[in-house]
Amino acid sequence: MATNIVKKKVQDILDKYLETNNHRKTSERFAILDAIYDMEGHFSLEELSQRMEDQNFRVSRATLYNTMRLFIELRLVVRHRFIGQTMYEACFNNDEHIHQICTVCGEVTEIEAAGITSAIEDTKFRRFRKDGFSLYIYGVCSRCQARISRQLNKVKQQKQDKSNENRKS
Repeated sequence: MATNIVKKKVQDILDKYLETNNHRKTSERFAILDAIYDMEGHFSLEELSQRMEDQNFRVSRATLYNTMRLFIELRLVVRHRFIGQTMYEACFNNDEHIHQICTVCGEVTEIEAAGITSAIEDTKFRRFRKDGFSLYIYGVCSRCQARISRQLNKVKQQKQDKSNENRKS
Protein backbone atom coordinates (compact mmCIF):
# COMPACT_ATOMS: atom_id res chain seq x y z
CA MET A 1 0.00 0.00 0.00
CA ALA A 2 2.78 2.46 0.95
CA THR A 3 4.52 1.64 -2.34
CA ASN A 4 1.40 2.70 -4.26
CA ILE A 5 1.32 6.02 -2.37
CA VAL A 6 4.99 6.68 -3.20
CA LYS A 7 4.41 5.69 -6.84
CA LYS A 8 1.47 8.07 -7.08
CA LYS A 9 3.54 10.93 -5.62
CA VAL A 10 6.48 10.39 -8.00
CA GLN A 11 4.11 10.07 -10.96
CA ASP A 12 2.52 13.39 -9.93
CA ILE A 13 5.96 15.04 -9.72
CA LEU A 14 6.84 13.77 -13.20
CA ASP A 15 3.44 14.73 -14.59
CA LYS A 16 3.64 18.30 -13.22
CA TYR A 17 7.21 18.73 -14.47
CA LEU A 18 6.34 17.55 -17.99
CA GLU A 19 3.26 19.75 -18.09
CA THR A 20 5.03 22.85 -16.74
CA ASN A 21 7.93 22.48 -19.16
CA ASN A 22 5.81 21.57 -22.21
CA HIS A 23 7.34 18.10 -22.57
CA ARG A 24 5.45 15.13 -23.95
CA LYS A 25 3.88 12.77 -21.44
CA THR A 26 5.04 9.51 -22.97
CA SER A 27 3.99 6.08 -21.81
CA GLU A 28 7.70 5.08 -21.81
CA ARG A 29 8.60 7.65 -19.15
CA PHE A 30 5.81 6.54 -16.84
CA ALA A 31 6.48 2.84 -17.45
CA ILE A 32 10.19 3.30 -16.64
CA LEU A 33 9.32 5.24 -13.48
CA ASP A 34 6.89 2.52 -12.45
CA ALA A 35 9.50 -0.23 -13.04
CA ILE A 36 12.11 1.70 -11.04
CA TYR A 37 9.83 2.06 -8.04
CA ASP A 38 9.01 -1.67 -8.21
CA MET A 39 12.71 -2.57 -7.97
CA GLU A 40 14.39 -3.22 -4.64
CA GLY A 41 17.65 -1.46 -3.82
CA HIS A 42 20.34 -0.65 -6.36
CA PHE A 43 20.05 -1.58 -10.03
CA SER A 44 21.96 -1.16 -13.27
CA LEU A 45 20.52 0.10 -16.54
CA GLU A 46 20.85 -3.45 -17.87
CA GLU A 47 18.71 -4.77 -15.00
CA LEU A 48 16.14 -2.04 -15.60
CA SER A 49 16.09 -2.79 -19.31
CA GLN A 50 15.59 -6.51 -18.56
CA ARG A 51 12.76 -5.68 -16.17
CA MET A 52 11.06 -3.60 -18.86
CA GLU A 53 11.46 -6.46 -21.35
CA ASP A 54 10.04 -8.94 -18.82
CA GLN A 55 6.98 -6.70 -18.65
CA ASN A 56 6.77 -6.76 -22.46
CA PHE A 57 7.66 -3.09 -22.64
CA ARG A 58 10.70 -2.55 -24.84
CA VAL A 59 12.51 0.77 -24.66
CA SER A 60 15.65 1.81 -26.47
CA ARG A 61 18.91 2.35 -24.64
CA ALA A 62 18.79 6.04 -25.61
CA THR A 63 15.31 6.39 -24.10
CA LEU A 64 16.52 4.75 -20.89
CA TYR A 65 19.56 7.04 -20.64
CA ASN A 66 17.58 10.20 -21.38
CA THR A 67 14.77 9.25 -19.01
CA MET A 68 17.22 8.40 -16.22
CA ARG A 69 18.89 11.78 -16.70
CA LEU A 70 15.50 13.46 -16.30
CA PHE A 71 14.65 11.40 -13.20
CA ILE A 72 18.02 12.28 -11.63
CA GLU A 73 17.36 15.96 -12.31
CA LEU A 74 13.94 15.64 -10.65
CA ARG A 75 15.56 13.77 -7.73
CA LEU A 76 13.35 10.75 -8.29
CA VAL A 77 16.44 8.59 -8.89
CA VAL A 78 19.99 8.82 -7.61
CA ARG A 79 23.04 7.59 -9.52
CA HIS A 80 25.84 5.88 -7.59
CA ARG A 81 29.30 5.21 -8.91
CA PHE A 82 30.45 2.19 -6.98
CA ILE A 83 33.72 0.40 -7.67
CA GLY A 84 33.79 -0.10 -11.43
CA GLN A 85 30.04 0.17 -11.92
CA THR A 86 27.25 2.69 -12.14
CA MET A 87 24.12 1.82 -10.21
CA TYR A 88 20.83 3.63 -9.70
CA GLU A 89 18.30 3.74 -6.93
CA ALA A 90 14.81 5.15 -6.43
CA CYS A 91 15.26 7.97 -3.93
CA PHE A 92 11.93 9.63 -3.19
CA ASN A 93 11.89 10.26 0.60
CA ASN A 94 15.29 8.55 0.89
CA ASP A 95 17.70 11.47 0.65
CA GLU A 96 20.03 10.34 3.40
CA HIS A 97 21.76 7.02 3.39
CA ILE A 98 25.10 5.39 3.95
CA HIS A 99 26.64 2.64 1.83
CA GLN A 100 29.35 0.17 2.81
CA ILE A 101 31.25 -1.06 -0.21
CA CYS A 102 33.56 -4.07 -0.16
CA THR A 103 36.68 -3.27 -2.17
CA VAL A 104 37.30 -6.98 -2.79
CA CYS A 105 33.95 -8.37 -4.03
CA GLY A 106 32.11 -5.08 -4.69
CA GLU A 107 29.13 -5.91 -2.49
CA VAL A 108 27.16 -2.80 -1.53
CA THR A 109 24.94 -2.64 1.52
CA GLU A 110 23.10 0.25 3.10
CA ILE A 111 23.50 0.86 6.80
CA GLU A 112 21.88 3.08 9.37
CA ALA A 113 24.18 5.25 11.46
CA ALA A 114 22.18 7.67 13.59
CA GLY A 115 25.35 9.39 14.85
CA ILE A 116 26.54 10.22 11.34
CA THR A 117 23.09 11.30 10.20
CA SER A 118 22.75 13.55 13.30
CA ALA A 119 26.21 15.05 12.74
CA ILE A 120 25.32 15.96 9.17
CA GLU A 121 21.90 17.29 10.20
CA ASP A 122 23.55 19.47 12.87
CA THR A 123 26.22 20.81 10.50
CA LYS A 124 25.83 24.50 9.71
CA PHE A 125 26.45 24.95 6.00
CA ARG A 126 27.61 28.32 4.72
CA ARG A 127 25.51 29.72 1.91
CA PHE A 128 24.32 26.24 1.00
CA ARG A 129 21.04 24.36 1.41
CA LYS A 130 21.51 20.62 1.83
CA ASP A 131 18.94 18.43 0.04
CA GLY A 132 20.31 15.11 1.19
CA PHE A 133 23.48 13.09 1.35
CA SER A 134 25.06 9.80 0.37
CA LEU A 135 28.10 8.50 2.18
CA TYR A 136 30.33 5.73 0.86
CA ILE A 137 32.43 3.74 3.31
CA TYR A 138 34.98 1.46 1.65
CA GLY A 139 36.43 -1.60 3.31
CA VAL A 140 36.40 -5.40 3.25
CA CYS A 141 33.26 -7.39 4.08
CA SER A 142 33.37 -10.25 6.59
CA ARG A 143 33.06 -12.93 3.86
CA CYS A 144 36.09 -11.56 2.01
CA GLN A 145 38.00 -11.10 5.28
CA ALA A 146 37.40 -14.77 6.14
CA ARG A 147 38.46 -15.90 2.66
CA ILE A 148 41.63 -13.79 2.81
CA SER A 149 42.44 -15.14 6.29
CA ARG A 150 42.01 -18.73 5.09
CA GLN A 151 44.31 -18.06 2.13
CA LEU A 152 46.95 -16.44 4.37
CA ASN A 153 46.75 -19.31 6.85
CA LYS A 154 47.10 -21.81 4.01
CA VAL A 155 50.21 -20.02 2.68
CA LYS A 156 51.64 -19.78 6.21
CA GLN A 157 51.01 -23.50 6.76
CA GLN A 158 52.68 -24.39 3.44
CA LYS A 159 55.75 -22.33 4.37
CA GLN A 160 55.89 -23.98 7.79
CA ASP A 161 55.56 -27.46 6.23
CA LYS A 162 58.36 -26.65 3.79
CA SER A 163 60.55 -25.34 6.61
CA ASN A 164 59.94 -28.52 8.63
CA GLU A 165 60.84 -30.66 5.59
CA ASN A 166 64.08 -28.74 5.07
CA ARG A 167 65.08 -29.24 8.75
CA LYS A 168 64.48 -32.98 8.45
CA SER A 169 66.73 -33.25 5.39
